[in-house]
Amino acid sequence: MSDLDPYNHVNNGSQCHYFDMGRSRFFEYAFNEKIDWLTFKYVLVHVDMDFKMPIHFHDDLRCESAILEVGNSSFSMEQRLVDQSTGNVKTLCHAVVVYFDREANKSERIPERDREKLGELKVESK
Repeated sequence: MSDLDPYNHVNNGSQCHYFDMGRSRFFEYAFNEKIDWLTFKYVLVHVDMDFKMPIHFHDDLRCESAILEVGNSSFSMEQRLVDQSTGNVKTLCHAVVVYFDREANKSERIPERDREKLGELKVESK
């Protein structure tokens, strides 16, 4: 219930959590393993969202996630919250994720094995 705003829409801040969950599941799919979040080296460094249509309490949503571009130390993603009954895109999200050394507190080059996996999932922006 804390996800709803005074207009009975899912509030914008709560939608960030939906995209976080979608990214988490996407990483497990992409790397074909259960992620240990204490040692996982990818961190979110940028996110922007376009709120296309209100999300209501009973909407049946799907979070679609895809890679748009893979750079040296980062990659960009596009995510969409889609109403499964209508196919309408409710919210569009663009995110940048960096391969990050927590001890050195700096980005690193994405390992080649990860670059290959991410590259296989790359799509054109929708």
